[in-house]
Amino acid sequence: MPLDTSTYSLALLRLDGRRWNELRHIHGQISTQPAADGSSYLEMGNTKVLCTVSGPEERRGAGGGNQVGGDRAQVVVEINIAGFSGVDRRRKGRGDKRQSEMQKTIEAAFASTLFTHVYPQSTITIFLHVLAQDGSLLAALLNAATLALVDAGIPMSGFTAACTAGLAGVGGDEDADPLLDTNGLEEGELPFLTVATAGEGAMTGGREGGSEKVSVLALDTTVNLSRVEAMMAVAVDGCAQVRKVLEGVVKGYGRRMLGSAPG
Repeated sequence: MPLDTSTYSLALLRLDGRRWNELRHIHGQISTQPAADGSSYLEMGNTKVLCTVSGPEERRGAGGGNQVGGDRAQVVVEINIAGFSGVDRRRKGRGDKRQSEMQKTIEAAFASTLFTHVYPQSTITIFLHVLAQDGSLLAALLNAATLALVDAGIPMSGFTAACTAGLAGVGGDEDADPLLDTNGLEEGELPFLTVATAGEGAMTGGREGGSEKVSVLALDTTVNLSRVEAMMAVAVDGCAQVRKVLEGVVKGYGRRMLGSAPG
């Protein structure tokens, strides 16, 4: 059944009750798996992701011996999507390709923000497990990985936060309104993009509202070029909101750890 977008202009509310610039509820935890070097759990609406980080650990060659060379750590991402996580609206033949593209996108994003030069001849492996899908999957994976990397204590130049933006209307409609943080139903019918920014937030020693740079821009659907700028502006603003939530998760965990420490 096609998504009815007429309510956006009439009631100024989306089908899930949000306004165009509202995020879904975000819930995050870190150190969810003590055996891992870093771990996290993240919910963005009904999209749920578990993440563990292994490393930095010494890089091994194919024969099991030490691999020679490499003045920077290699970032490796593995994504596992549970069969019960949801119904993929895309054609099944593209499923593996999309998963591989997301892995490469996440690897490139963190290879540019992590201080990989501090760990030469080593590997940082990020394992991502998708438990439920309801839109903004790539954004949720990036945000979960950020929390797990912070938990692992790996230094980074910027705190990576990601968000999506869609377009309420036909791709070529000049009057179409951008929508923040798209859900699964919206992504099945509307054009959308995913943006991640690496910002100098409080967790990286920067000041609030400091500089941000776009580290990921993924557009999987066709949209009029004249509307991309408006969509990006909404998504970048959403990244700033998400970053505050993620920093709140890390700070809350730190306060609990300090409170439980023996006096």
